[in-house]
Amino acid sequence: MSEPTGNNNPEEQAQARAEQDAAAKGEQAAQPASEPVQDELSILRASLEHAHQEVEKSKEVYLRLAADMENLRRRTQEEVLKAHKFAIESFAESLLPVRDSLESALALENQTLEALREGVSATLRILESSFEKGKVVVLNPVGEKFDPNAHQAVSMVPGDSVDPPVPSNHVVAVLQKGYLINERVLRPALVAVAQ
Repeated sequence: MSEPTGNNNPEEQAQARAEQDAAAKGEQAAQPASEPVQDELSILRASLEHAHQEVEKSKEVYLRLAADMENLRRRTQEEVLKAHKFAIESFAESLLPVRDSLESALALENQTLEALREGVSATLRILESSFEKGKVVVLNPVGEKFDPNAHQAVSMVPGDSVDPPVPSNHVVAVLQKGYLINERVLRPALVAVAQ
């Protein structure tokens, strides 16, 4: 009986040994190649973990900023509401002495006309001072050119019928004074205008 040819032939045996050596070298070469892959995977995992940490930090910063903005919006809204609610407080406070003066005048009995006139005059001065503080300006436009934004014409009169004569489209008389507050018409002046 003959033996298989692969084991007896010296060439085949040499070739088989060479293949085994090459396979062994391939395994050895594969091992060092797998170490860089493992190192690269470790680096990528660490990088991914770092990226996740950065995302969490950014998320935390965003949430804090969003909360701060919401608090700022709420505080600002509250301040605006308070400003609207109490905007007139200083003006009303400046009017309190006017009321006190009028109440004092009514509380006095047996006043002379002169004392009453003096008291009313003092009260008017207090009121004018309050208007100045509140930036309320009186409109008394006699002789000025008619301004439909600040004046309301209630009658037309011939301009040459008054003394001194008034040019056409100018205010001849003020029937009721008007008022501005911070340069905005609070109440227009009721006027008679020259034709």
